Amino acid sequence: MTDPDLILAADFGTSGVKIGAVGPDLTVVAAVTERYPLHLPAQSRAEQRPEDWWAALARGIARLGAEIPDLPGRTGAVVFAAQMCGLVCADDAGHPLRPAMVWLDKRSASLIRGKTGGFPKVAGYGARFLARSIRLANGAPSHNGMDPPGKMLWVAANEPEIYARTAHLLDVKDWLILRATGEVTTTADSANLTWLMDTRRGREGWSPQLAAHYGIPLDRLPRIVDGASVVEGLTAQAAGQLGLRPGTPVLGGGGDVSVTAIGSGAVADGALHLCVSTSSWVSGFFDRRVLNAFASYATITASIDHRPLLIATQEVAGSAMAWLARAFGQPDDDAALDAFYREIGAPAPDDPYFLPWLAGERVPADEERLRGAFHGLNLRHGPPELKRAVTEGVALNTRWVWDLVSKERGARTDGPLPLVGGAVANPHLVRALAAALDRPVQVRDTAYAGMRGAAAMAAPAMGWSDTVWDAAATLGHCTAPVIEPDPQQRDLMARRYDDLKHIRKALVKLYKRQGTA
Repeated sequence: MTDPDLILAADFGTSGVKIGAVGPDLTVVAAVTERYPLHLPAQSRAEQRPEDWWAALARGIARLGAEIPDLPGRTGAVVFAAQMCGLVCADDAGHPLRPAMVWLDKRSASLIRGKTGGFPKVAGYGARFLARSIRLANGAPSHNGMDPPGKMLWVAANEPEIYARTAHLLDVKDWLILRATGEVTTTADSANLTWLMDTRRGREGWSPQLAAHYGIPLDRLPRIVDGASVVEGLTAQAAGQLGLRPGTPVLGGGGDVSVTAIGSGAVADGALHLCVSTSSWVSGFFDRRVLNAFASYATITASIDHRPLLIATQEVAGSAMAWLARAFGQPDDDAALDAFYREIGAPAPDDPYFLPWLAGERVPADEERLRGAFHGLNLRHGPPELKRAVTEGVALNTRWVWDLVSKERGARTDGPLPLVGGAVANPHLVRALAAALDRPVQVRDTAYAGMRGAAAMAAPAMGWSDTVWDAAATLGHCTAPVIEPDPQQRDLMARRYDDLKHIRKALVKLYKRQGTA
């Protein structure tokens, strides 16, 4: 049998899983993508079947095995990255008791507002609650209902028989590791985003105080492990289903934000990167906890070494571009999207404006009631103008948060900004981002940053690197071309951004007054 020389990395997103075999230099030897459905049964509800994630993983590994001789024997470690802020209610045996609520599910917005309110209010939170939550967890659950404690409260209130049978409250990655190893674990990034974790340096762990506030039993929460640690080997049952060797080590892994940050290669303190996928985020590691309660972003504890990782997330980015394609009757797979946006023409001063709030917003306005809008349509406008508007709208929405994050103490704004995520395969979007942010950008990885970041986490376990950070630093040695802002497009977008400030302010007031839910 050959010595293991590959890491099997799987990156579970909202629409599918990317699975790759990664070699010692963190090059993706072969990769496949398997899709699974997202169910939107009602307004503000978004669910997936955990078994669909597992079935997609098994299909993808089978496809990889057809390409790579002796894949089971060559696989030395398995590591998962996954979408965050989900909730899987599992019984003692690890079986899901209901469909998973994924990050897009915001049905619990009113519940979480009630649980985090009080008088006097600060940034919409009760002052006493907020002071305690900030001191312990460096933040508090979003008002929009996407964070796990609201989902837990919703199940307890609306499906009490399910909640009573729930032994484990898990994020997406946590359930996958349970299915693979039989072990009930999580990592600090997912634990932090439950807002039930004490993240103070040297005191990291579940907080009895915070858990009591929400009425969440501590014994239903998984143990917290480091993402680079080996949790356990594949069980015989899981190995048989996946076509791998029993006992193959499975690592703690991480949520998509932690793993993508590592995969971007921008791992020095203060270095920022931008990920544009279904949603988008500006992110970077810092040497301290950071919090902007009024703009709804903060550092969370990364899955490796408890490093503070700033994350400023916006709910809709690439999904807005896919939405427009579907609205014109086009499929939204990668090839179809590339064709749909290939010819969109040059930006024009009278292009319509677009607000990409198709699922509410998170940063810097934490408001589930916001909805997307075109502004300034006229009879002359057609598909090219709408495509430009959506592309520009995503870029200018990104500037809304970038202007805040880039001013944080210690944030580095030198050199090109690394771009990762599937949506930055679109060259029009890349140029729009460079112009909107008025800084050079570099496309580090369009599809595999999460996969390569996950592999970097496993590199020390394979003996390929002394630390995760040493492995990640090699991913920053990128030879991709740097895209400079086009001066004409930059000036046009700066003027339109000033107009957009007034449009945005009026729409925020409108949707709050209407109480859209």
